[in-house]
Amino acid sequence: MSFKSFNPPVRTLMGPGPSDVHPRVLAAMARPTIGHLDPAFVGMMDEVKTMLQYAFQTRNSLTMPVSAPGSAGMETCFVNLVEPGDKVVVCVNGVFGGRMKENVERLGGIPIVVDNAWGEPVDPNKLEDTLKINQDAKIVAFVHAETSTGVRSDAKTLVEIAHRHECLTIVDAVTSLGGIPLKVDEWGIDAIYSGSQKCLSCTPGLSPVSFNERAIEKIKRRKTRVSSWFLDLTLVMGYWGGSNKRTYHHTAPVNALYGLHEALVMLQEEGLENAWTRHEHNYRALRTGIEGLGLQFIVREDSRLPQLNAIAVPVQVDESQIRQLLLSDYNLEIGAGLGALAGRIFRIGLMGQTSNLKNVLLFVSALEEVIARLRLPVDRGAAEPPALRA
Repeated sequence: MSFKSFNPPVRTLMGPGPSDVHPRVLAAMARPTIGHLDPAFVGMMDEVKTMLQYAFQTRNSLTMPVSAPGSAGMETCFVNLVEPGDKVVVCVNGVFGGRMKENVERLGGIPIVVDNAWGEPVDPNKLEDTLKINQDAKIVAFVHAETSTGVRSDAKTLVEIAHRHECLTIVDAVTSLGGIPLKVDEWGIDAIYSGSQKCLSCTPGLSPVSFNERAIEKIKRRKTRVSSWFLDLTLVMGYWGGSNKRTYHHTAPVNALYGLHEALVMLQEEGLENAWTRHEHNYRALRTGIEGLGLQFIVREDSRLPQLNAIAVPVQVDESQIRQLLLSDYNLEIGAGLGALAGRIFRIGLMGQTSNLKNVLLFVSALEEVIARLRLPVDRGAAEPPALRA
């Protein structure tokens, strides 16, 4: 059997991730590979760390990208902070809160679940009541921007409640970093993780994390050894510690880190607050076009993520057929629902480089055409002009 080089189709990525990657990032990744202990590479690592501190809005010295995707960032936080027998309050309002719970279980911790309806933010009152009952809890974990539903929880308030009950916090910011306000130091977040492929618009495969001094102190006081060798921060920091002398830990994904560096340079050039504003403005255009088609969001306005929107699928519609037509006829990818929402929603991503007016207009006009082709009721011309005006 003979194989040829793989040439992927050119798509517009408007699903839950990855997002479109800018040509500057792809070009950076094509630069010559050097050793991961090369002085030039070590200098670039320091710049990545500084720019991640800016993106997270933190001065935490323990801020770095884990050499693996966002799920490994999640596991890095849990495997370092949770010991067998630790009681961890996990707020679940979607798929990824459920994954947090599973991490606690696998580590021998005791998960105390604060259940919230999918599509709704974590209820601070429920968290408060749970912590009053479980006064021996040590950690509170929640998702800031739940990718499975497009809902934003009030991270600042949830962290305040956790700290009032003397708990550390672990926060999932995979979909929020770079897309909406996220202020690690101001809000007092203890441990946080994200992903490179969402609002940072890098390729998948890296997970930025940050730990403050409270979290580091808990790691130092562990009575048991971290169960993962690769994710043990006491070992990894020998490589990412920031000194000129680096201790070999693993072979870093050199070219992937070139890409993350370039993506963070672009975020600096745009300005973090300008990036937040851009995501919000393009969401408003999308909202106007979606409502013009008579479709509805499943998340209420005040809790909606501008960068990831869940749209209810009308009862008579085969959502998989619409997604397939958008992909085959327009090279446009959107996401399906997960778990309890499978077959019931579309997930529309406006993350990072994907978040621009051109893509909004492409999507609403293509969706209108596909719906009409399937002979479903739609007011032709009701989507694109209002979106453009918005």
